[in-house]
Amino acid sequence: MQTGTGSATPVGPSTLIDLTPWAGAWADDDRDANFKHDVALYSRLDPLSTLGNLSAMVDIPVGPLCRYILAKWASAGAEALLTLGPTAVDRLWQTVTAAQSAGTDDAKIAAFDDLAAQLSWLRVPLDATSTKPDSTKPDSTEPD
Repeated sequence: MQTGTGSATPVGPSTLIDLTPWAGAWADDDRDANFKHDVALYSRLDPLSTLGNLSAMVDIPVGPLCRYILAKWASAGAEALLTLGPTAVDRLWQTVTAAQSAGTDDAKIAAFDDLAAQLSWLRVPLDATSTKPDSTKPDSTEPD
């Protein structure tokens, strides 16, 4: 079992996992404080009641559901990279590092604006209103 000491517990394909709530303690300057706070917050909940209901509803045992959820969550970063692609990730990251190097509020604001513009292009396929002109309204570029 992981105790929060920084030493990893070896795991295998059939390792039993103790779903013990964890309150934890961490320093104010801990770089993982936000994550640890989330772990402490969510570990108060009992996921097995929800998983039991889902298991009964879809007729899949709780163990495989847990494995699916953990695998899906653990691979989400790689999935995001595959979805965005290395070029887009590098472009977004260059914007961040340029602002950090400049170290000014103006550079950070400009980086925010740049990231917002880049993300707006990525959102086009998700936002039906940005990809299809409204056919009920005349095109504003055409003369009346």
